[in-house]
Amino acid sequence: MPSTPASADLIDSRYAAWRLLTTLVLVTLGNSSMYVVSVVLPTVQAEFGVNRADASLPYTFMMICLGLGGLWTGKWADRYGITPVLQVGSVAVCAGFVLAGMSGSIWTFGLAHGLLLGLLGGASTFAPLMADTSLWWNKRRGMAVAICASGNYVAGTFWPPVAQWGIETIGWRHTYIGMGLVCGAGMALLSLRMRQRPPMVVLTPAASPERALQSVPIAATARPFGLSLNHAQWLLCVSGVACCVAMSMPQVHIVAYCTDLGFGAARGAEMLSLMLGCGIVSRLASGWICDHIGGIRTLLLGASLQGLALLLFLPFDGLVPLYLISAMFGLFQGGIVPSYAIIVREHFPPQEAGARVGAVIMATLVGMALGGWMSGKVFDLTGSYQAAFLNGIAWNLVTVSIAAWLYWRVVRNKRQAALANSA
Repeated sequence: MPSTPASADLIDSRYAAWRLLTTLVLVTLGNSSMYVVSVVLPTVQAEFGVNRADASLPYTFMMICLGLGGLWTGKWADRYGITPVLQVGSVAVCAGFVLAGMSGSIWTFGLAHGLLLGLLGGASTFAPLMADTSLWWNKRRGMAVAICASGNYVAGTFWPPVAQWGIETIGWRHTYIGMGLVCGAGMALLSLRMRQRPPMVVLTPAASPERALQSVPIAATARPFGLSLNHAQWLLCVSGVACCVAMSMPQVHIVAYCTDLGFGAARGAEMLSLMLGCGIVSRLASGWICDHIGGIRTLLLGASLQGLALLLFLPFDGLVPLYLISAMFGLFQGGIVPSYAIIVREHFPPQEAGARVGAVIMATLVGMALGGWMSGKVFDLTGSYQAAFLNGIAWNLVTVSIAAWLYWRVVRNKRQAALANSA
């Protein structure tokens, strides 16, 4: 990484680009457990002798803890910087994988995923890094945040086939231990390259008035969407829960779904990898879209298309159609979660970015956790995933409704401001 220039020159700089590359790798390492647990779900269910809902609980617990961890790690990063957060996370990721690999019951396995891989490990590399990235860019903020968030899907593309190969050759326990050593060490080394504080936090009006003004988005006010800060935050959190309940259904259960259909776990792992690989393309495209139409319209577009993809899972369950729909689902939903970070950056004060992005990302992860468990429970009750897909579609409609209403308020407020200025 090149030497760092003065703070006033860091925004949209070459240093910011190198830092973004480091961030991408950190997210890929820190979020590995989110997708490996889906691959190992059938094996763990068989080994511990539990039903599908109980086998889904480690994922649920991990995602809840990941969301809660994002809330406090975001505040910690606002106060102390991102490096201490990442260093704690590297130790937790290593310890979490090793403990899970040595677990003797589904409960120990779940605790390792929740408290270590979720609360302390994965949480350090998701919401805090998205908030941090948004503070380094102005001209290409949407694309930068999308690249950062793509690390989550790079992890989902890279690690499931690796984990499946490891399960088949050396067993899931040794696979987990090996991943813990690799991911933990990699995070610890890369965290040393993230010590520079974001310029939008360092710069103050007293030190550099013109530059400081440039760093604050014009749309950020004390009343986003014409609402109070807490009211707007609450609506975004509800939207985040709903969209990710819908999103988690295919992501968590596609391997088990393919196993039930007789296609085998390996085909399901390939579909998950394809889904998340297309999610990378979607996130990059959505970043470009965000830079042109803004975060709230990107959220509305992504949620609408995600609902369409979920509908297609209902009539088609052949091998080739499932590959195609998995790819389509990835292309449609990849930009939804990053759009929340852009919405916060556009409409809320930048000094609160870490905490507020952490709160919204917490809500999305709670949605992933709830959806992962809920889909397994619906399967146990009905013996089929059809009802689980319908449940996901209903939750998705909640997100579409909230995004449409917030967008309507943005348009209305702009019209009112234009009329007031012309009067």
